[in-house]
Amino acid sequence: MTSKNSGYSFRKILGPSAAGHTTLSYLVEHFPHSTRDEWIGRIHAHEIRVDGARATGSESLNPGGLLVWDRPGWIEPEVPVEYQILYRDEHLLAVCKPSGLPTLPGAGFYRNTLLSQVQSEFSSAIPLHRLGRATSGIVLFAMDKTVCSVISQRWDEIEKEYLAVSVGNPTFDSLCIRTPIGSVEHPRLGKVYAANPMGRESRSIAKVLERNRRNSLLAVQILTGRPHQIRIHLASIGHPLVGDPMYAAGGGLLPQNPGLPGDPGYWLHAHRVRFLHPRRSEWMEIESPAPAAFIRAHRQWS
Repeated sequence: MTSKNSGYSFRKILGPSAAGHTTLSYLVEHFPHSTRDEWIGRIHAHEIRVDGARATGSESLNPGGLLVWDRPGWIEPEVPVEYQILYRDEHLLAVCKPSGLPTLPGAGFYRNTLLSQVQSEFSSAIPLHRLGRATSGIVLFAMDKTVCSVISQRWDEIEKEYLAVSVGNPTFDSLCIRTPIGSVEHPRLGKVYAANPMGRESRSIAKVLERNRRNSLLAVQILTGRPHQIRIHLASIGHPLVGDPMYAAGGGLLPQNPGLPGDPGYWLHAHRVRFLHPRRSEWMEIESPAPAAFIRAHRQWS
């Protein structure tokens, strides 16, 4: 039987939107993943604190205050936890994350994450970015705060290429996609990212590597780092990822019961990164071959 984790204290610095709210009304409005009755139960169980004191639910909140949920230990969903080391020196670590393993804590995951697994072996490792739960491939870690700062300042200069299996056969061989990305309404989460003409400028370059009767294998280079950028951009040009439970052709959400951002089903792999080493001033290129299941997903209809 899977054991519970040790629990976690979720901390939220209250912003201007807290004005006029009680603790209970704020929790219900800002964290709709749980029902009103569930939040009431947590308050009664003394799991919620406001500015260090146990919450009653009726106290008025103020911007700048601290809201804490001391979540008791829970049994996390089982996920693949083995990762592969692609590169390591005293400054950097590059690993290949399997599909299904969250990069960072969230959405019911705390111990069963790539961060937890890596830090159990390399305690000083600091993640430099994250991949979606279902996305496999390269994740970079800095081994100290100085290196983390240097790479973060140069992040836009890092070349990042992904492999994607998309629906249909694009008419182009190479295309620069510029669909703006911004927040839209989601029936369960409130707000998520999708194609939005009022959103932020975003750029990806998609190149077709292989075509077959039902889908295509593409290499996609991202020139900006918007959330779910590749999924949204390919959907926006009429070629969503095969099995994507969230995005429809056009780049918006599926009209009926769109999934959640972490839901699996799609095929996306962080394949290659190229960057200037933060200490040795030499160019590094790290690759992670696509898993066999990824290639089979593309070729099964050929």
